[in-house]
Amino acid sequence: MLLQLSIRDIVLIDRLDLAASKGLTVLTGETGAGKSILLDSLALALGGRGDSGLVRSGATQGQVTAVFDVPAGHPARAVLIENDLADEGEDLILRRVQLADGRTRAFVNDQPVGVHILRGLGAALVEIHGQHDDRALVDPAQHRALLDAFGGLDADVRTISRLWAVWRDKERAREDQEVLVARVRAEADYLKHAHQELSALAPEEGEEDLLAAKRALMMQSEKIAGDLDEVHQTLAGASSPVPALASAVRRLERRAGALPAYVEPAMKALDAALVQLEEAREHLERAIDAAAFDPKELERSEERLFALRAAARKYNTTVASLPQTATRFTEELNALANGEGLLKRLYAETAEAEAAYRKAAEALSKKRRKASDALAKAVMAELPDLKLERARFTAEVTTDGTPGPEGSDRVEFWVQTNPGTKAGPILKVASGGELARFLLALKVALADRGSAPTLIFDEIDTGVGGAVADAIGARLSRLGQRTQVLAVTHAPQVAARADSHLLIAKDDVKGEERVATRVTPLESAHRREEIARMLAGAAITDEARAAAERLMKGAA
Repeated sequence: MLLQLSIRDIVLIDRLDLAASKGLTVLTGETGAGKSILLDSLALALGGRGDSGLVRSGATQGQVTAVFDVPAGHPARAVLIENDLADEGEDLILRRVQLADGRTRAFVNDQPVGVHILRGLGAALVEIHGQHDDRALVDPAQHRALLDAFGGLDADVRTISRLWAVWRDKERAREDQEVLVARVRAEADYLKHAHQELSALAPEEGEEDLLAAKRALMMQSEKIAGDLDEVHQTLAGASSPVPALASAVRRLERRAGALPAYVEPAMKALDAALVQLEEAREHLERAIDAAAFDPKELERSEERLFALRAAARKYNTTVASLPQTATRFTEELNALANGEGLLKRLYAETAEAEAAYRKAAEALSKKRRKASDALAKAVMAELPDLKLERARFTAEVTTDGTPGPEGSDRVEFWVQTNPGTKAGPILKVASGGELARFLLALKVALADRGSAPTLIFDEIDTGVGGAVADAIGARLSRLGQRTQVLAVTHAPQVAARADSHLLIAKDDVKGEERVATRVTPLESAHRREEIARMLAGAAITDEARAAAERLMKGAA
């Protein structure tokens, strides 16, 4: 419920801090005193359209702050969570700043937000009804939800929404599988050929690099094998110097005793040379063995490498990706083999989900028709006292078979204002005064079901008086027992039933040539005086005061 409304520099209001209370609060005052300014200010805080004309003349900006007590689990809390807004404590503070240049700024709990968030919160917190209301109860888009709330069908709607989601999921899965199977069927011959070709080729991970390295090594070996062989023949063949050197060493050994100081160094050097030549021969033989290759192996490696690269070009991929391409073709062939069975199963599951949805939707339609009869009966019971005894109200439930997350029904509130006239949508058929009374009857019938915690009625008693005004007051009072109600009224019968009474008036601003709107809470004696004014006009008589006293006592 609304706890407090603070207004700064809006039209005729300099500074206003208004504490709101439970039950029925009426706002009264002379025409033009500023009652509509209060409602326009609250609408601004609730995300209504901004207008530079709202800023008080001479001010650079205006500001409206509305504080609400919002219990845990209220839909407004869900709006906070959806928009990542801090949700601390029970109080919710909505603030709107209107700049003189037309721009506005919006805040929730002192966090800057987009106006659409204020609008979403406002819709969950406050309903405003008037003779020319174009929202809430007269909006056909809301009628189904209101009927469901009246009939206590929220659990059924959640069930139908879940079944709708299951059905849609199954349909999407079936459609995806149909597309896959159709594509695989169209490419079946190509897939089979590609699968066979790549299966025969059997590409392996990293095979291209291994083959390229092996081929490079064999081609390099072919180039150096001849040189290695020629050098080996020089060391180990018929012209090898090794035998001559060995013979020379033996000759020196025989002469070593004659000149040992000169002969022995030469012998050692020759011995070392023979050892080095032997090592060189062994290295050459190992090199020759390493360089040896089979020309046919080189040919096979080249053919394999060329075959892999040709396949990669053919299937528009790389040699490294050929194994994955082969796997994909295998999987798609398996999908072709298994897809028919899966598709058949998905058709059955989709049909089963649709049947479950339609069965639940049919049951919900029956409950909605039963609830529509009960709602019509409840509204009709309110109409005679509102001088609409010859009118009729119906909640038209039309089941057109078009499925949706809330079922297959369209709901619209229709009225017939007089016998013999054509019934039709409430907004099109009812006049301004009739519409206000129909809406009041609806709100009483709906009570606290599907209702915002704060209801505002803007002069719905215009053009009526006497018993009708008293009936309106009685119903506003009944609504006030269940929810917070604020009513702008010119009817003393309505004002007399209020739990709280606020007087709206204009006063001259001291020292300035302008007026400002003020709001005064009225207690018992002052209430009687204001109600007497509403009864008698400018000249308040004792008879008017006595009549006001009787009204207040009768409403107590």
